[in-house]
Amino acid sequence: MENAQTKQLEMKSETVKAKKVNLQFLQTWLPPIIAFVLFIAIWQFGVLLMQIPPYILPKPTDVLSATVENWDRLWASASTTILESVLGFVFSVFIGVSAAIVMASSKLLERSLYPYAILLQTIPIVAIAPIIVIWFGSGMNAIVIIAFTIGFFPMLSNTLIGLNATDRGMMDLMSLYHASKWQIMWKIRIPAALPYIIAGLKISCTLAIIGAIVGEYIAGIGGGDGGLGYAITVASTTMEIPYLFACGIAASLLGIIFFLLVNLLSKMLLGSWHESEMKKDS
Repeated sequence: MENAQTKQLEMKSETVKAKKVNLQFLQTWLPPIIAFVLFIAIWQFGVLLMQIPPYILPKPTDVLSATVENWDRLWASASTTILESVLGFVFSVFIGVSAAIVMASSKLLERSLYPYAILLQTIPIVAIAPIIVIWFGSGMNAIVIIAFTIGFFPMLSNTLIGLNATDRGMMDLMSLYHASKWQIMWKIRIPAALPYIIAGLKISCTLAIIGAIVGEYIAGIGGGDGGLGYAITVASTTMEIPYLFACGIAASLLGIIFFLLVNLLSKMLLGSWHESEMKKDS
């Protein structure tokens, strides 16, 4: 009898849990799905009713047809942009975090170098891109450096803020136990700065895509090696407007996928202990 009651309670608990998961899924995903469907419907029927020509604003169905017809071209361009963005992002993370650790280790170095990092950030990328092309030549190298330049400062700035915001009491406690500066950095300051580093990653990952596409405009190469920036330039000059829209949407999707991957990493690293990623009941 007791076993039967326990089984019933377990089944009831599982049912309530499944309903809660379904409700949470609907609350999370249903509003953006409805908004997306409404947007596409308004775009499609709005263009039809107003009889807007495709070279001004193509319908979503025109963009979809152009995507299917030019899939090989689009995928080759997107693959090139993905490679350039990932390389630029990896360099910006590695060099940005390393530079922040060096600056956080010495106030003299921070005061000496940080103003020049700000200076680099304030110069428009279109102003320094031609110099990068002269120094490194057009093509992959210059594009990766441009993507790195755009993504570097958010990583440096966020990591430095996180390292400087470490609890002073914890650092003093480690000093009392004769921990070295690098032990304090590795065991206290870097873990404490992790949420700030993740915030920098979220900003930098989307900027890397933008940097790669801007780089392709300025320093891109043609033919099968051209990325989305080059494909957008060619599509605009040849008046392939639906394909131009397809390239723009592909660039946007790359940024979203990149951000979601970093967000997943954030949940894996911070989900068990930091308030920003812990699951909330309501």
